[in-house]
Amino acid sequence: MSIRAELHCHNSFSNFHVGENEPPYDCSVSIRDQLEKALRQNLDAIFVTNHNTLSGYDEIVRCKEDHSKFHDIMVYPAEEITTDTGAHILAYGIYDEIPPGLPLDIILDEVRRQNAVSCAPHPFGLLDAIRDDAIQCDMIEVFNSNNVDVISNDRAAEFATTHSMIKVAGSDSHVLSAIGRCANTIESSNDLDSILNAMRHGQISVEKTGYVSRSETLEHLEYKIRNSRQYLEDYITEHYSNSRWLLRLLLHTYSSNPDSILWTPVYKLGVYLMGRVSSKVNQKGADPSFMKGRNLGSMLRMSI
Repeated sequence: MSIRAELHCHNSFSNFHVGENEPPYDCSVSIRDQLEKALRQNLDAIFVTNHNTLSGYDEIVRCKEDHSKFHDIMVYPAEEITTDTGAHILAYGIYDEIPPGLPLDIILDEVRRQNAVSCAPHPFGLLDAIRDDAIQCDMIEVFNSNNVDVISNDRAAEFATTHSMIKVAGSDSHVLSAIGRCANTIESSNDLDSILNAMRHGQISVEKTGYVSRSETLEHLEYKIRNSRQYLEDYITEHYSNSRWLLRLLLHTYSSNPDSILWTPVYKLGVYLMGRVSSKVNQKGADPSFMKGRNLGSMLRMSI
């Protein structure tokens, strides 16, 4: 028996759990809409991987049980955990929430204690990436829909092949339309113990992949800005004293007219510059630590 599974998706219960250096609003997707989309995508199972919380798991299970049309979709517990260095780890099948801010080895020990499975998401992305420490995880995400620079995914796939790691893909969906953008086939019956056992033994393969679109990226950005405006204002004031006038202008301009055609070339430029940075980091060995400071000057210099 094989099942189609989404291994990386978020819903509104991820809000206010992302971390103190991130906007509090992370995702607008309701649990009902998440199940509706999973049904339309013919998914057999989803692991809801909200940031640093298991909140919402009981609610989505109840919603599933209250509507017969969702009967065949299984929902399993998972969490996307932030380490003490800001990197992210996925934990599949945990029953106790793992708090953020712990060292990687402590998190992985806790995942094993719960007889769960770990995965390195977007391991070579420019932010939140575990990079070479991905080898310590049970699985590695070789394709993440949000890694639109492409190079980050290529580096992850190369790393996985070199180290003979178990490969998976994740939609990392924060908007409704992206759920199921990536899917995995698991050779297993549709129950948690069987799925986790199949994961550990590599009985899983990437079925399909696809990148988020420009409109989906901007939809997510607009949601975060609209709901986290005060946080962003305060963050700019605290961290970007030299360029806060420019950032505040961009924030005000975007908030005033998020549907303007102006944002299409801005998005394309951003992807281009991000690709240049990713090339230097993932292909030429540049130190990615400068990204943690989120210094615009350093980022621009690296992209030139």
